[in-house]
Amino acid sequence: MSLKLLPPSMLSAIDLLPDGQTPVTLFTRHSIRENVQGQGLAGYDLQLTEQGRELAQEWGAYLADRTDRIIQHCISSPIQRCIDTAALMIEGADGVTAEPNTHRIEIIEQGLLVEPGSFVLDIQQAGPYFTKQGALGFINSFVNNALPGMKHPIRGVVDVLELIYNTHPQNKYGVSLAVSHDTILAAMIAVMSGRQEVSREDWPEMMEGLFVWFEGDVFLESKLKWIWRGKVSELNIQDFKNLNL
Repeated sequence: MSLKLLPPSMLSAIDLLPDGQTPVTLFTRHSIRENVQGQGLAGYDLQLTEQGRELAQEWGAYLADRTDRIIQHCISSPIQRCIDTAALMIEGADGVTAEPNTHRIEIIEQGLLVEPGSFVLDIQQAGPYFTKQGALGFINSFVNNALPGMKHPIRGVVDVLELIYNTHPQNKYGVSLAVSHDTILAAMIAVMSGRQEVSREDWPEMMEGLFVWFEGDVFLESKLKWIWRGKVSELNIQDFKNLNL
């Protein structure tokens, strides 16, 4: 059973979800991929392992079975391991729903869920820092707004949150998938939490993510709530955005 490879906090998060009347988005890192060689920088060509494929499918099925939520929408990084994670989760969920229909969900590729795209404005300026500092150092520099060729961290996070808001399911018992990468999730969580340092312990594991939902009918007037590693947090979008002024 590959589900035992899922970060334990993801299973416990189910008990913290709002009631089924409130739609949620699972904003997640892709499933288990092939190992990185060398500097620990994951290339675009790394694919899911067989265990990773099984895990994504079983996690999708478990979510559908335990929450009675139906996948209504899916966005993904254009990188194949993310697309495959989304497809396998949808396939798993489809196998346990009373009226299977999730196989018809289109996986919409979004440049805001990969780099360059989320936070990088000029890869020529920012790229050498990623190579020199590695993923952890690069994200720490980013959250402290200390890199050339990058968005302001709050602007970058707001851009991704607005994408999630606009693709959030509208119906009760709905769930949307947003499949991305560790660097983006690590930066998002740190900036939303007001932290200026990301440690290795903070780093998202493969197939680890956060559940998010919004209260409010207009993005800038809404309140964001999210679950990450057993804790429910919230922020006011307008107040958060104003920190960038």
